[in-house]
Amino acid sequence: MIPVCPTTALPPGEAIRVEAPEPIAVFNVDGDFYAIDDTCTHQDASLADGWLDGCAVECPLHASCFDLRTGKVSGPPAKTPVRTHRVVVQGGTVYVQPGTAADGAA
Repeated sequence: MIPVCPTTALPPGEAIRVEAPEPIAVFNVDGDFYAIDDTCTHQDASLADGWLDGCAVECPLHASCFDLRTGKVSGPPAKTPVRTHRVVVQGGTVYVQPGTAADGAA
């Protein structure tokens, strides 16, 4: 697992980019943490820089939308989903387990 940050360093409504072999974006949605691939599947843009609306993130480049729980595209122009990653909060620290799909994700 990759340590991301203390829970207090990622307030609700915010995101952080995690440098990994394939970058990961971690989001805090009202105290629930979600992780997806950071790169939009339409064009190379960081989803951590996007706009959060509930459990969806809008890409800052061309407004594609992705569901943080499943990785599925919920708005064009992207057509390919992003991968989700399991998030664990332990001892006040957020961790990401790359390559392990989030609970409930396809």
